[in-house]
Amino acid sequence: MSLLNHYAEVLDGLKKQGNFRQFKSNIQRGRYIEINQQNMLNLSSNDYLGLASNEQLREQFFDETPNSQRVMSSSSSRLLTGNFPEYEQLEQNLSQLFHGRSALLFNSGYHMNIGILPAICDGKTLVFADKLVHASIIDGIRLSSAKYVRYRHNDLQHLENLLESYHADESIQRIIVVTESIFSMDGDETNLRALVNLKHQYSKVMLYVDEAHAIGVRGQQGLGCAEEYDVIDDIDFLVGTFGKALASVGGYLICHEIIRDYLINTMRPLIFSTAQPPISMAWTQFILKHVTTMQTERKHLQSMSKQLIDQVKQKGFNCPSTSQIVPVIIGDSQETVEKAQYLQQAGFYIMPVRPPTVPKGSSRLRICLNTHVKDEDLAQLVKLL
Repeated sequence: MSLLNHYAEVLDGLKKQGNFRQFKSNIQRGRYIEINQQNMLNLSSNDYLGLASNEQLREQFFDETPNSQRVMSSSSSRLLTGNFPEYEQLEQNLSQLFHGRSALLFNSGYHMNIGILPAICDGKTLVFADKLVHASIIDGIRLSSAKYVRYRHNDLQHLENLLESYHADESIQRIIVVTESIFSMDGDETNLRALVNLKHQYSKVMLYVDEAHAIGVRGQQGLGCAEEYDVIDDIDFLVGTFGKALASVGGYLICHEIIRDYLINTMRPLIFSTAQPPISMAWTQFILKHVTTMQTERKHLQSMSKQLIDQVKQKGFNCPSTSQIVPVIIGDSQETVEKAQYLQQAGFYIMPVRPPTVPKGSSRLRICLNTHVKDEDLAQLVKLL
């Protein structure tokens, strides 16, 4: 037991700070989630378009998919025997949607970010990363041999100052600017058009943009903020995930064909991981066809998000969001946990987000809206806040 004392002490410290985490068993039915026999409106899921909870879509998919094509395991990496037709069909479809650029699939968004960045970065690479990029991006940068600097969140003037300082350094062959389009905790977004304009001023700069929380919910066809701002062709590494609005699993990269071939030959998590089951890729393909036609749902989600953001601000809370992710920043971890419990008892499943997920002193309630939320739900929630 003496060898476990250190870990026990750390856990005790987390409990005292209000930052202790545990798994919770749950049952999900449509727009509701049941935990400990309590039924609550689910406002913590990333199922922004309500597709993951749509039983009719699942029934349709399996009705249209013969049993012979319901392959539940690839049993191999793609470079061995795991390159099933479903993979190639999905990549071809993504390529067509994203202006003919190459597409490459990964097991998850996290898997993607910790694999691409170490593969494309070497000792002659400098990475500038937004201060609030996701943990997977930070881990990917740390796993690489690149030097890196964090620029102030969404401060493109600070980024430009850094570019001016480092661009002339002859020891640096390339500079990769890494950001998210919609940030997962604050719900705010990067000005992609301004970022692209900045890139074009510096010959060594490449852009890496994570669209995890934008794919499906932004753009005419739901292809993300890059589509919305017409900069798809200007982003060197356009990545995203299928595990949120697209109701599936896995990640994707849109890039130049040279980059795709390079990663197939150098990206260790891609080379040495068993590929996702082919049926998952077939499901993603099925869902993607629906997502590209859901303009009405996207407009509704944006309108509802703006409404809630305005009302949260009127209540006096700090809320930097411009998206369907609406944080209510409280500050103290224990107070945030208690507020979340109060809302859950009232029938709203909203989770507290605490350090180290967010900076100290910025614990918040993270409200994730979806197209199944009704106006009367929002009105009741705002009263409780």
